[in-house]
Amino acid sequence: MSLESNTALQIQKPIEEVFEGIVNPEIMTKYFISESSGRLETGKEVVWKFPEFPDEYPVKETKIEANHFISFVWDPETVVKIRLEKLADNSTLVKVNENGKELNADNLKWALGNSAGWANFLACMKAYLEYGVQLRKGAFDFMRKK
Repeated sequence: MSLESNTALQIQKPIEEVFEGIVNPEIMTKYFISESSGRLETGKEVVWKFPEFPDEYPVKETKIEANHFISFVWDPETVVKIRLEKLADNSTLVKVNENGKELNADNLKWALGNSAGWANFLACMKAYLEYGVQLRKGAFDFMRKK
C-alpha cells in the first residue's frame, strides 16, 4: 500500500495566472521558495531553496501541460502532481497530490506533514496571487538551524 498526500484550494484568478504563478520562479519566490535556478519546464531540472532551510532541493523529471498539469520529483520515492481546473466563474481549482511512499510509521508522519505543507503552499499562493500578501515571509523563521 502506498501513502499519498492530497490537498486542494480554489484561487480567484484565471487558470493562466495560476499556472504562471507555479512555473515562474519570479512569482513563486514571492510566496513559496526563496530561490530557483530556473523556470519549471518539461524535462528541465531546477534547484529550489527555501528561506528556512539550508538545503537545496533538486526538482527533477518535470512534466508540464500548459495551464493544466505540472508534475515533478523532489523526493526520490514520490511524485508531485499539480492539476489546474478552470471553473465557471473564471477562478481556478488547484489540486496537489504527492504519492509513492510505503505505509509505515515514519512515512505516515511524512504524509501528514506533507499534507500540511501543500495546504500551506496553496494558502500562500492564494494570498499572494489574489491580494499580493506574502504569508510565508517570516512564518517559518523558528525552524532555521542556529
